[in-house]
Amino acid sequence: MANKNIDMSKLRQIIKLYCQKQGSRTIRDATGISRSTVQKYITQFRGLKIPLDELSKLTDQELEALFHPDPITPDPPERQKELYAFFPYAEKRLKQPGMTLQLLWKEYSLKHLDGFQSTGFYKHFKIWKGQSHPSMRMVHKAGDKMFIDFTGKKLHIIDTSTGEIIAVEVFVAILGASQLTYVEAMESQDMTDFILACENALHFFGGAPAAVVPDNLKSAVTKSNRYEPHLNENFEAFADHYGMTVLPARAYKPKDKALVEGMVKIVYSRIYTNLHGQEFTSIQGINEAIWKYLEAHNQTSFQGRAYSRREQFDEMEKQLLQPLPPMRFEMRDQVMVTVMKNGHVCLRCDKHYYSVPYQNIGNKVKLFYSKSRIEIYYNYELIGSHDRVKSPHNYTTDPAHMATYHQHLTDWNPGRFMEEAHKIHSEVGFYIEQVILKKPHPEQAYKSCQGILSFSKRVGNERLIRACQRAHRYGIYHYRIIESILQRNLDQSDIEEDTLPMPTHDNIRGEDYYQ
Repeated sequence: MANKNIDMSKLRQIIKLYCQKQGSRTIRDATGISRSTVQKYITQFRGLKIPLDELSKLTDQELEALFHPDPITPDPPERQKELYAFFPYAEKRLKQPGMTLQLLWKEYSLKHLDGFQSTGFYKHFKIWKGQSHPSMRMVHKAGDKMFIDFTGKKLHIIDTSTGEIIAVEVFVAILGASQLTYVEAMESQDMTDFILACENALHFFGGAPAAVVPDNLKSAVTKSNRYEPHLNENFEAFADHYGMTVLPARAYKPKDKALVEGMVKIVYSRIYTNLHGQEFTSIQGINEAIWKYLEAHNQTSFQGRAYSRREQFDEMEKQLLQPLPPMRFEMRDQVMVTVMKNGHVCLRCDKHYYSVPYQNIGNKVKLFYSKSRIEIYYNYELIGSHDRVKSPHNYTTDPAHMATYHQHLTDWNPGRFMEEAHKIHSEVGFYIEQVILKKPHPEQAYKSCQGILSFSKRVGNERLIRACQRAHRYGIYHYRIIESILQRNLDQSDIEEDTLPMPTHDNIRGEDYYQ
């Protein structure tokens, strides 16, 4: 029995019972395998230094190859020792783009003229790889992918004002080649927190890989599909900003993200266990503790290796990451708007107006807005961009957008408004002319002119004339002063009888602001 390979189910049973701290006699009685054979496999298992959970993932064929490798023709010990000393270097080099075992054998053969031929080189490398790290079967190229996921188990913080225990999410990111890891706690998995965590991971790594591999969570993938999943628009824009491709893991295919799922288990053992019993009152506090244990994890040598994740990253992956852009990504919202006849669009949440090229008057355009920028697209083409300004009822205008020399293209022009105003009365005509002159661009006054002239139908010509006379005496020329005068019926009294009805708003600017 000692010289015959046992069934893999028996072997799994032996290892499981041994990990449960059962003695060799108990294992012998439970499995029917001789005690000497049990001890042989236990000794072999201990020498491999492979955790039981990793071993259980191997197929019977892989387990067979690990415990019963094909017999190798004995080689001179020194020759084989030199070969195996070369393999850790070869493993690192394999992660570089374009590197193959054949190129590594050529490099080896130049240094060792009496070394192994290619067939022996490949065979020994496979055996060494299986014995030293059987779970690392997929080779990831340096600078290629970043895998991201959330842990299943949450951490908690305490609200000091209420004493409430609040659950927080834990985000994990890992680079495929070096396995350098980033971990961060956050309030939720919503889009804003998710993208911020991904961005923080890139800044932690100091660069961006070619691709990011998310799970099929809603913040990244709006609709999963085997061939072409629908990506969340903001997450796709984030990836574009950092020059990355999004490669979502397939649903129900854990092997697509096995690296990050394995790292989640390590996070539980190396970070969660150290946090046990500690209390935190803020996200920042819990993250500072996480990052302390995370750095220890990244500095810890791989099992069976003489180097750590951090050392491997610095040596062969750091320089292959893409440089980060100077500006961080900003989340964008979007809204469909129609270009008004004055060549502007209105961002309704701010009540502010932005110019677009006059050729787009009347078109429906898509307006994207972030905290600092406004971008306007028509038929997927960028037609205008501005810094975001949150002052209501004001205009941000690019002179190149205006139709000053093309006024015949629209029925909104200074001549039309002044002509309509003079038909009512010369005082109204003069007032409309002043409204237009007070703006840097006539187009900015069109909405005010339209609103002022509309009072003719709403309150009658006589009241509008008197309101314009009064506003002129005040020296104020815009729609809101006319509206205020009419609402207060100040046009019905003599101008000397009342004081100036100036509204007290912090956001009112003088005409010099627009010079």
